[in-house]
Order: sequence, then structure tokens, then C-alpha cells
Amino acid sequence: KTTSAAKLAHHYSSQGHSVLLAAADTFRAAAVDQLQTWGERIGVPVMRGPSNSDPAALAFDAATRARNENFDILIIDTAGRLHTKNNLMDELSKVKRVIEKVTPVNEVLFVLDGTTGQNGISQAKVFGESAGVTGIIVTKIDGSARGGIALATERELKVPIKFIGTGESISDIGAFDAEKFVANLVTEP
Repeated sequence: KTTSAAKLAHHYSSQGHSVLLAAADTFRAAAVDQLQTWGERIGVPVMRGPSNSDPAALAFDAATRARNENFDILIIDTAGRLHTKNNLMDELSKVKRVIEKVTPVNEVLFVLDGTTGQNGISQAKVFGESAGVTGIIVTKIDGSARGGIALATERELKVPIKFIGTGESISDIGAFDAEKFVANLVTEP
């Protein structure tokens, strides 16, 4: 998720958009540090709070800054691996609600690890119920993983796959190309 947030920031900033990143996965210090490092590398500002701070408060502050400083795009990295934890899902809902007090939320992207099996669908469903997912980013489509679970997840959520992460480099993300994706699924490695 965190790397995907940074890749999206790089993708949009390289197209000339002003981007602000917010490190709202405040319960995982490594995620905050990782996003900060990526932000410095790609020249995108990152908002962060103290460790274990309120993610919704940080998201609110980031949305306020993005609006006040006329950023084109705000990308918020949230916690999210533990979809079975009710308090985490409640927190995701809260983050979205507080942002909407400042500005509309245009996208909620679910990051799906292309190596994930059927568990990816259940994760996506819970996230969709909590945060209203509008699209999917499929990651780790760079080796033997083909990401077939992405199609089943897309069908289950009834939301499109928007981006594909194809490697570790900051530029290894692109818009979803259905024909290329399907060709990769049916081609021998």
C-alpha cells in the first residue's frame, strides 16, 4: 500500500500535478518512515504525525492543507492489512468522513497484492463496506504472479481495476490495460 501510494504520487507529479502525500498509517512507524523517504526521493511533500497519533486527525489536517495550498491531488496512505479487525475498519470509515468535511473524496483505491489468493476477495469486500472502494490497484505483477484474483475481486466489488504495479521501481505503475492483462494471464511464463 505505502509503495503504491508513493508510485501514484510519482505518476501524477510526473504529469505536472501538484501532489501531497499523507502518512496516515500511524500505527506502523515503518510505513510513515517509508512514505517520508519516498516523498523525499520524488520531491513530493509528506504530512506525518507522531507515532500512534489519530489517523483521522492527520487526514483532516492533510485535506485542509491540500485545499488551502491548492494541491491538485492528495493521496492518503492508511492502515489496512488487518481487515478482520473491526476497530481498523471503523477507523477507515472515520478517516473518509473527516476528509469529506473539508473536501469530497474522489477515489478510494483498494491495493490488492497480485500474489494473494481468495483472501483478497474477502479483504476487498470488507474494505468496500467500510470505505466505499471505487477502484483497485493490483500490485506485484512482476514475476510469476499473474494477478488472476484481481478479475474475481473486480467482479465481486463491481469496481474497476485502475492501476497495475509491475515492479519495485517508483515508475513501475501504470493505468490498467485489460487486453495486456488478460494476455499475460493466458501466456506461459
